[in-house]
Parts: sequence; structure tokens; C-alpha cells
Amino acid sequence: MSGRILVTGGAGFIGSAVCRRLISDTDCQVLNLDKLTYAGNLKSVQLIAEDPRYTFVRGDICDATLVSRLLNDFRPDAIMHLAAETHVDRSIAASREFIQTNVMGTHVMLQASLDYFERMDAWRQSQFRFLAVSTDEVFGTLGEKGAFDETSAYAPRSPYSASKAASDHLARAWYATYELPVVVSNCSNNYGPYQYPEKLIPLMITNAMRGKSLPVYGTGANVRDWLHVDDHAEALVMLVRDGLPGETYCIGGGEERANLDVVRQICSLLDKIVPRSNGQGYDELISFVEDRRGHDYRYAIDDTKMRETFDWTPKRSFESGLEETVRWYLEKGAWWSGQGQVS
Repeated sequence: MSGRILVTGGAGFIGSAVCRRLISDTDCQVLNLDKLTYAGNLKSVQLIAEDPRYTFVRGDICDATLVSRLLNDFRPDAIMHLAAETHVDRSIAASREFIQTNVMGTHVMLQASLDYFERMDAWRQSQFRFLAVSTDEVFGTLGEKGAFDETSAYAPRSPYSASKAASDHLARAWYATYELPVVVSNCSNNYGPYQYPEKLIPLMITNAMRGKSLPVYGTGANVRDWLHVDDHAEALVMLVRDGLPGETYCIGGGEERANLDVVRQICSLLDKIVPRSNGQGYDELISFVEDRRGHDYRYAIDDTKMRETFDWTPKRSFESGLEETVRWYLEKGAWWSGQGQVS
């Protein structure tokens, strides 16, 4: 795989994993466009920062002039659109930024990409892809049984998931109306290194290391399907290379766990790796807090299409991936002690 790929949000959690994989596993040139909000961290791409095939530009996807200039100057063969506000709690408290970035920003990216695409010759158009990376949360919530797939109806229940649903609908509309070769992906919950410590797994690890409470919503019975970020990045590289325009692909980990079970598993790993000096287990720090508004009960992904089309499967079990993640956070205190912020 070669060519030029523009990645939006490439200093974020999933975006940085994509950038690292593109540089390590392909011959592509990569342009990383990231605004560096609170969750963006250039340390997440430090391993590739000096590679001559990698370039970083600090900027906002809502800046149409900047986006158009970058497209004209860099002349990408594909766009991987990952820039987004993603934290449900923040969307409940302050939804406007989510609408601005996830909806208006996607509109800017699509329109600038269309303008750029229409100036290509026919062969380059046939090779071009716009990969819109999304979430399973757009489908709403599940009961005890069933799983989301590419035919599932959209039923978002939070400002975050509603903004991502709008982003997906825009992407599909630009394919149907303008024939921009859009591919959409919907993934399950990601975990792994370089995740900003506001999400469940890194929050529990970093709070435990500080001796702070481990807050669990409600009874902790809510279920998520867990996917290691590097397995997700591998799937995304496959999609930007071989995904069919107009198609949607669901990407899951096949690892459903109740939130409380995940927290207890983290505590058990920490007990083994760095026992507390007071002799107590880390599970003593678990506290149950008032449930999140509109908290979706369960997510699960049926990713048969992705697995059969691309012969893709996650390489890590949740047990091995979680231990790897816990050990990474224990070793990388300098990365997360500042809460991942870049000044």
C-alpha cells in the first residue's frame, strides 16, 4: 500500500494508532491534521514524528480554507476522517462543541473533499476513498440479546451519538448525491495505549495509581464490546485500501464485558503487578455513583461482513490486551500524569 493519506484527528487515541500503523506497515505518506484539543497529544505520535513520510499540521477541520489548502497542496489519495469529540459525559454537559466538530466539521471535510475529488482525472477518482470512522453508539442500546450490524437502524440516545449519527448520514448523502467514494465504519468500544484518561479503562488505572476512588455508574451492569485500538487500526487500513464506496462495515472485538467486571479485572491485574502498600486490594477503591443520564445498557457488534470480506480478526484477546494496557499505563506515567494535555 502506497500513496498519500490525510488523517484527521491523528493526535487522538484511535487516530494516532492509525498514523503509527500507516507509517510502520505501509509505504504511504501521512498528513496528520489535528486541532490538539484537550484529548490530543503529540506524544502519541512521537515514535513517527521524525519519519520523512509523516507530517503534522495543527488545525481545525471546521476551517474550510485550511482544509482546502491542505488538500490542494498534499493531494491525498485517501482521507481517513477520525477527528471528533467523543466523550458522552462531556456531550451531556456541553453539547455545542460536539455539534460543531462532529457535524459541521464533517460537512467541511466532505465538501472540501468533493471539490478536490471533482478535479481529479478518472483513474485517480476510481482509487480515491473517504473513510468516515464512527461508533456503534449511533445504533442506540440493546437488551440482553442481539447485536448491531450494517443493517441496524440508527437510534442515538446521547448528544454525542446523535452528532456521530448526523456525521454518518452526511457521509452517506455525499456518496448518494455526489458520488464521493465514501466508506463508513462503526466500531465497538476501543481500549489500549494512549487513550485519554477520561474513558473507563484508563480512568480506572490512573485513579487506582493515585489512590483515588474508582467510580462505577449505577450497578456496573452495563455491557460493552471491547476492541483493542491496534486491531481497530489494522481494520481501518484495510478499509481505506479496499473498502467499497457506499458500503458500511461494522468492526467489533467480540469481547462483551459488564463494566463492573472490567473494573474488577483491572483491580486484579494491579493487585498482581503493583500491590498496595496497605495490603488491601484495589477493589476497595470501587464506588458506585449515580447512573449517567440515558445510559445505554448494552452494545454488541456482529462484524461478520468485515471478517469475511477482509479475512480480518482481532489479534488480541481482552485478557491479554487489558494486561498489556495496564502495564503500558504503569510505565507511561509521564504521558498521562498531565492528563494528556498539550499546551
